[in-house]
Amino acid sequence: MNRETFDIQPIGRFYGSSATIRRPKEIACFSYDDQHKFHLGDSSLRYYYPPQLPADLNRGFDSFQKLDDTADEHLDALLDTIVALERETGKKCETDIITWRGMMTKIMTAPFDDMNGFEMNATRFQGTIFIEEHNAYKNEQKRIQNNKRMPPGMASQDLMAYWGYKFETISVLNKTWDATPRAEIESREDLVVNNNAQYCSVARTGIGRVKLVLGGEVDAIWDSKPERRDDPINWVELKTSAKIRNDKDALKYERKLLKFWAQSFLLGVPRIIVGFRDQQGILRRLEEMETANIPSTVKKSGRGTWDGNICINFTAAFLDWLKTTLQEGGTWRLRKAQKSSVIEILKVEDSGTGDILSQNFLTWRATT
Repeated sequence: MNRETFDIQPIGRFYGSSATIRRPKEIACFSYDDQHKFHLGDSSLRYYYPPQLPADLNRGFDSFQKLDDTADEHLDALLDTIVALERETGKKCETDIITWRGMMTKIMTAPFDDMNGFEMNATRFQGTIFIEEHNAYKNEQKRIQNNKRMPPGMASQDLMAYWGYKFETISVLNKTWDATPRAEIESREDLVVNNNAQYCSVARTGIGRVKLVLGGEVDAIWDSKPERRDDPINWVELKTSAKIRNDKDALKYERKLLKFWAQSFLLGVPRIIVGFRDQQGILRRLEEMETANIPSTVKKSGRGTWDGNICINFTAAFLDWLKTTLQEGGTWRLRKAQKSSVIEILKVEDSGTGDILSQNFLTWRATT
């Protein structure tokens, strides 16, 4: 088998009550510091506390310490965390698929997102499928996006991306609210924005008959981590969006909610805070929403832009197919072209695992 395809259309066949979902549960975590150096544990965990309004999201753009994500980091940080977990528990992390939450978001939203394509690399090793982003494709898409001509009066792509990071910076604290001095809370607008630091949760979940381990960045926590490891965690996802001024804006926002929902749903983030800004990047309003309620809110609007149950059922069917299609040994490319309704799998290497699995992970698994 060198090429297989999975049809997204007709999406009507995925209609109906959703496939079984296993509630995402954190099994490990890791952090990147301000220099984007990897650390096991939750040293970069941040606590949500609402910013003062209005807030100028343009402030500090010239001093932005921006993460350079052009290099290919593969799954290294996620695999290092799994090695540490297996050392600690003495048990192999048994699952069907290990990947970044971002990859699953692209797959899950595919039935209703025909504007964006994706390319991923995959390999099967010891019964588990490992999926990563195809880095060259990602960098090329970013280059195209950054070279897009913006309509007159609209901010650049770089500035709009900065607004999102600025919103995160002014909405979080390094410690809980009661342990943070008032002056520190009130001076967050003056902080240098640095998106190198990240807290990443590693969660065990499942969709349909397929078990997953996903790694993904979490913006903040509402209170603090529960003492019992099995209890849900009150994560918070922070997003910015343009103020809704008309029906066209409302439709655009509803489509945006698809990605907001899928991202948070997959990692078990129960709450999303959206900061609405005007065209000049001034933060005007905050809206808090529960992740679980977003699909029904969208359904009630009657615009029919997307359906959460279809996304879940499609994902369950696709992952089931992937499990039976992708064989052990070799490297595969998962690909969906823009405006295409087909996901392709192509074999790109006949043996080994490519660069997807780190030497550290392979050495560890060879000894266990």
